[in-house]
Amino acid sequence: MIGILLAKIKIFIRYPLTFLAMVVMSIGFALIIGGGNGNVINVPVYVADDAIRGTVVEDILNESEAFKFNYMSKAEVKQQIANGKAETGVALYEGDFRVLVGVDSPNVNLVQQTVNGAYSKKLQYEQIYTAANATTNSDKEEVKKELEETIADPIFSIQSANFRGSDAVIINRKLHTIFGFTLFFVIYTIAYNVFHILEEKNNGVWDRIILSPARKWEMYVANFLYSFGTGYLQVLIIFLVFRYWVGVDFGSNFGVALLMLIPYVFAIVALSILITGIVKTVQQFNAVIPIIAVSMAMIGGAYWPLEIVSSKFMLALAKIVPITYGMEALNGVAIYGYSLNELLYPISILLLMGVVMTGVGIHLMEKRHV
Repeated sequence: MIGILLAKIKIFIRYPLTFLAMVVMSIGFALIIGGGNGNVINVPVYVADDAIRGTVVEDILNESEAFKFNYMSKAEVKQQIANGKAETGVALYEGDFRVLVGVDSPNVNLVQQTVNGAYSKKLQYEQIYTAANATTNSDKEEVKKELEETIADPIFSIQSANFRGSDAVIINRKLHTIFGFTLFFVIYTIAYNVFHILEEKNNGVWDRIILSPARKWEMYVANFLYSFGTGYLQVLIIFLVFRYWVGVDFGSNFGVALLMLIPYVFAIVALSILITGIVKTVQQFNAVIPIIAVSMAMIGGAYWPLEIVSSKFMLALAKIVPITYGMEALNGVAIYGYSLNELLYPISILLLMGVVMTGVGIHLMEKRHV
């Protein structure tokens, strides 16, 4: 068994292009569709009056969490709005501002409120400077520093909290896209690795190995471990790239999220064995795998959340798709903060699917081979 596994690993090292292509496509699609800034909306801004530079207005706009204000020239702002790349833009003057509207949407009012709040804060500072007789820049900086110290150590504090119902749904577009495309593309990697079992049988490789001391169950286990290892390595690389290079927040249980990938990869290996046991030729396999992979991704919620699906029939189909439970487990860890005990249901379903499909798939392959 060890020899077969080592031979598979050597082949993988010599021909890693398919594996690398799947990794790159998973990361690329997640970055493009998920968006680099998540729910942050880009707003082009041009400064019409240099007197506004370095004031509290710029500081407040730069600290906004809902909007990212990008400073550029007047012509660039108008071009962004005209081309539809931005819904709205802002022109900053010393004592006033203008909102340039390209698309009439609720974000226009939110941008206006944000900028208006920044100018209100600027007016408050100017009144404080006047009351403190701060006329020079050094005096204003000193007063501003004292204000910041007072804000940092207030006389009394206010605590705020929010709540949500037990059945509330939270949709994180960035995490959902990462999870969806990761679970989708790993299907191809695992399936084409498992299909080598059928090719080796048809080519007589297994007949020659059986004559050696190796047993048949060892050959199955070696191929199973190799397919599982390459599939898990792919999703592991993708998650590590997004966690430590892109900087995506997977919550406080990143290690648990990596554990949730194990039962899903196991189920996909089992599904690939079942498909390999059903099809008869390479052409049939190449035609079936894309159909099954895309169908499962659509039904299981890899492309869009199942919460927006209203069809009872489609939701019923989702119950028999491994991606559904893989997405449920990953969302439970990263978004809802579930513990390992709270995720036993999707884990158990994936393990059950894996055991059943592995048994049926091996039985079909052995029956046809005989």
